Amino acid sequence: MAKYFTPSEVSCHNTLDDLWVSFLGEVCDLTPLMKQFKGDVLLMPIAECAGKDISHWFDPETKDIRTHIDPVTGCRKYYTPRGRFVHVPPSCPRTDWANDFGYPWWKDPQYVVGLLTAKTRWIRIINTLTKQEKRLEVCSEETLQEILQRYLRCNSNASTYTWKHDGVPLDMGKTLSQNGLVDDDEDLHRLRMDPELYTPGILLYYNYHLPYDP
Repeated sequence: MAKYFTPSEVSCHNTLDDLWVSFLGEVCDLTPLMKQFKGDVLLMPIAECAGKDISHWFDPETKDIRTHIDPVTGCRKYYTPRGRFVHVPPSCPRTDWANDFGYPWWKDPQYVVGLLTAKTRWIRIINTLTKQEKRLEVCSEETLQEILQRYLRCNSNASTYTWKHDGVPLDMGKTLSQNGLVDDDEDLHRLRMDPELYTPGILLYYNYHLPYDP
């Protein structure tokens, strides 16, 4: 299954040595591209958008860079208001431009590392054994098992607990919504209520293993 990322996670990769971007629902790691063309001025527009969503660069129907009619030549060309970047052909024919690179980076699947979540959700995970509470941002498409993987950074023994909501054990193979934790952010905003005050909670109950007595 594809791995989902939150915009916050993408934004952490914002340097030339670790550069991610998202567009049209996909998350791409362009670090290899930055290394391949290191020092090239055509990297500048990409570097300026490190860690950001650049969906506005693309036509959602063609999945290609947006185009426009050049007012001077009358020809259709890529629309790059931030400046021409890697794999975009020059405005005029040139003999020094190599076009034998195969797929342009925005169509090359080797750079895709996952999908950008359509919506993030905040949840509270409460350890009933230690009384510790962790507020966690997750992807709405993730199953509880995938959320557990996120929570392991806070509690390496999280898989030894039973996860419950309203006293009912959760199905770890289903999403929050499928488990009955409805996303009511829109209703809260409509009622002008602070969503942070109504963050759903998941209780973790430790599974005690009694010693075997034959």
